[in-house]
Amino acid sequence: MEIDIRGPRFGAILTLAVLAIAFFTGSVWVLALQTVVFALGASRGPHRSPYGIFFAKVVKPRISPTKEREDSRAPQFAQAVGLVFCLVGLVGGFSGIAPLFYVATGFALAASFLNAIFGLCLGCEMYLIIKRFSRTKETVGA
Repeated sequence: MEIDIRGPRFGAILTLAVLAIAFFTGSVWVLALQTVVFALGASRGPHRSPYGIFFAKVVKPRISPTKEREDSRAPQFAQAVGLVFCLVGLVGGFSGIAPLFYVATGFALAASFLNAIFGLCLGCEMYLIIKRFSRTKETVGA
């Protein structure tokens, strides 16, 4: 499915805000909230996550139309990567291992910062590299 390219970037802005709050306050519960958002985005697609729905219902009708669209699979993979980092952060937070909480949350925060500010989606890039590698491997093995 193709989605408006501005949706995932809008989601990254909200993610950046939520993860910054979790990181700077040390709140495991705020991180848990973002984990749920990532889980929904990873399982249902970024356009069906809470941030994607908010973008479609509230933001998109108020901005100019765009012809720029992208395949939703790369942003969906990126949501899964974010989910993994948040889950690791939750393990650290709930088990009292503060460095694990801060490192995992910090990595997710840094990735959302790059996407929100520069439009560089690290999870999307990982998806494309994996896809290219698996295609090359199939060609070589054939």
